Amino acid sequence: MPNSIQQLANRLTFRQLQVFRAVHELESYSRAGDLLGLTQPAVSSQIRHLEQALGSRLFEYVGRKLYCTAAGEEMATCVAAVFGELERVQNRLAALEGRVAGELKLVAVSTAQYVVPYLLRSFLQLNPQVSVSVSVVNRATALESLNDNQAGLVIMGMVPTDRPLASLPFLDNELVPVAPRGHPLLDQGRVSPETFLRSQLLTREPGSGSRLALEVFCQEHRLKMEPDIEFGSNDAVKHAVLAGLGVAVVPRLGVLSELALGNLQVVDVPGFPLRRSWCVVYPQARQPTPAMQAFIDYIQQNIGQFERLFRRLSS
Repeated sequence: MPNSIQQLANRLTFRQLQVFRAVHELESYSRAGDLLGLTQPAVSSQIRHLEQALGSRLFEYVGRKLYCTAAGEEMATCVAAVFGELERVQNRLAALEGRVAGELKLVAVSTAQYVVPYLLRSFLQLNPQVSVSVSVVNRATALESLNDNQAGLVIMGMVPTDRPLASLPFLDNELVPVAPRGHPLLDQGRVSPETFLRSQLLTREPGSGSRLALEVFCQEHRLKMEPDIEFGSNDAVKHAVLAGLGVAVVPRLGVLSELALGNLQVVDVPGFPLRRSWCVVYPQARQPTPAMQAFIDYIQQNIGQFERLFRRLSS
């Protein structure tokens, strides 16, 4: 006979629900443990106690892959509702006291990882009750997150125009052509775009924001772009240039130290730097949470300050 609600409530803990949610989202006991600061046996124990309280298996292994059972999916819906209601209560209580609280989820494309810490510093000083999580992903994953109603704000450039998105541009993203110290192009003065693009071009993978910006430039100027090597991150591109594998067009903010030290140098190429804008993006149909709205308002009110800060960092 199923447990009564009172019996079930006596046997359940929020920690069990928190562990369940992490395992369900990450599809892994070990990754859930890493996220929560628990060992894998501790995660397994919490799930086992939860299953015993519910009288149902929530997860099962098929081969070496962990799958959620039908009962587990029902539980996932319930847990999402529980934590969602807790967040709403937290927000309402904070609003009664004139504070902003809750969780702020930021999804940043990889090139934006250099920008986000500077955006958060003063925001968190103004809103200490807000907890922030930042996921650094590639552009394709960032676009997927815009379809997820649970996702927060996305920080990216090259905002898609084929879907209903709210977008707040807040900072120029300069993409500069660079070569390693001692590269022959640096002795030529002004270098034509054609010559630069034929000098062992290193790029991000197709679909990335910086790759798209360069592709648009080439289309506008009827230039042919044939990368020698493609990489999955801007850091990988930067280190490949430093290693002497070729040249690249990279975000200036990602190579400030290397430019200051002279290990990388900007090549004088007509039409560069490419200028795009960093934007805070979210679906128009989604009502921002109080924490999201506070962050959007903070960005909008401090655009001039960000411009001055990053101009100083880049000089």
